[in-house]
Amino acid sequence: MDMTRLAARDAARAARVLSEVHSAALSGQRARVAPRRVIEESWERMLRSGVDPDHDFRAGLLSREEIEHRRQNSPLRHVLPVLREGLLSVADTAHHIMVVADAEGRVLWREGSPSVLRKADGHGFEVGADWREDVVGTNGVGTPLVTRAPVQVFSAEHFVRTHHSWTCTGAPITDPRDGRLVGAVDVSGPLETMHPATLALVDAVAKLAQARLRELHQSSLERLRAVAAPMLARLDGRAVVVDRDGWTAAVTGMPYTSRVALPASLGGDGPRRLPALGLCAVESLPGGWLIRVQDEPVPREATRIVLDLAHPRRRRVTVSGDAGSWTHELSPRHAELLYLLALHPAGRSAAGLADDMFGDPARTVTVRAEMSRVRRYLGAFLEHQPYRFCDVAGVELLLPEDPLDLLPHSTAPAIVEARTARQR
Repeated sequence: MDMTRLAARDAARAARVLSEVHSAALSGQRARVAPRRVIEESWERMLRSGVDPDHDFRAGLLSREEIEHRRQNSPLRHVLPVLREGLLSVADTAHHIMVVADAEGRVLWREGSPSVLRKADGHGFEVGADWREDVVGTNGVGTPLVTRAPVQVFSAEHFVRTHHSWTCTGAPITDPRDGRLVGAVDVSGPLETMHPATLALVDAVAKLAQARLRELHQSSLERLRAVAAPMLARLDGRAVVVDRDGWTAAVTGMPYTSRVALPASLGGDGPRRLPALGLCAVESLPGGWLIRVQDEPVPREATRIVLDLAHPRRRRVTVSGDAGSWTHELSPRHAELLYLLALHPAGRSAAGLADDMFGDPARTVTVRAEMSRVRRYLGAFLEHQPYRFCDVAGVELLLPEDPLDLLPHSTAPAIVEARTARQR
């Protein structure tokens, strides 16, 4: 039975069928209709994390000051016009609301039908509320943040029963520069207003928002490049101009790399040791930094690398050494690759990694391309032929307590095998 088509034709009947499916799944019985895979996987996560389907749990709302702070520091503020233009008119006509949440699932903006906004208040679906999946169950904000894919959650597909009168459709929004999750946009409303086309619409608007973020970033780099051009023309030696996040605007005397790994805080002007560059003279520019590389080798003193995969939705690598300490948020693919290298300290060939990742040792081109991107921020600490961490790097792995939370959405054969081995 195609529940999406049934819901579009007869929302009430579809809701009854899904309620039976929900009850059967929670009691360990077999339902006459299987839940969709994305919903079934979410329910499994809820059962493991202990979310109570009969308890409408609500975390405390953020303070007004914290909400405003998050709004001002979120890149989502730059794409609100795109989201409003693409979704608000549709949401209001269909008696829905549009909700925008940050990467932690906190609702930062909420607009749309006044009557639906009042109903949302009754469910705690308010500005400042925490709508992570492991707090309020399967929903159109938290579940897309976990799956990193658009998801429509209709009626009893919500894990918590008090949400069964709703339909929610959400999509993640990622930073187009590095794939980092920045938040999610959701369209929600009463279940009878459900339409299957909403999923494609929300996904398309989320992608437009990501495209807008890319445009804004390119514009900011162009402005920085214009400021830096006269300075670089007068310099001898190696220098690079980067924005505050380390993205490259211009270089001279050295190979181009799209991003320079920077410490969490550079402070003011002066000499600094930077990862992969060594001793540098740093000078502040409007919107960025001029970094002049000094003539000394890249530091090779003992370095500690912590690969933190303990949280199922957050992946990061932290490097500590004579250059100080810095942290880089990892994309899912880069987290997979670095985890596999940590498992094989002697190294892996491109073919070996391709087999680990795809079950196909011939896919070396993809592996080499991804490893090239990894080397942009870890180049000083990686060797190749075979790929491995350098000898001076001490690598520490931080893994989740539950084996199933190890890179939970990875389908790489070696990762799946590692999860299974940890369960034994």
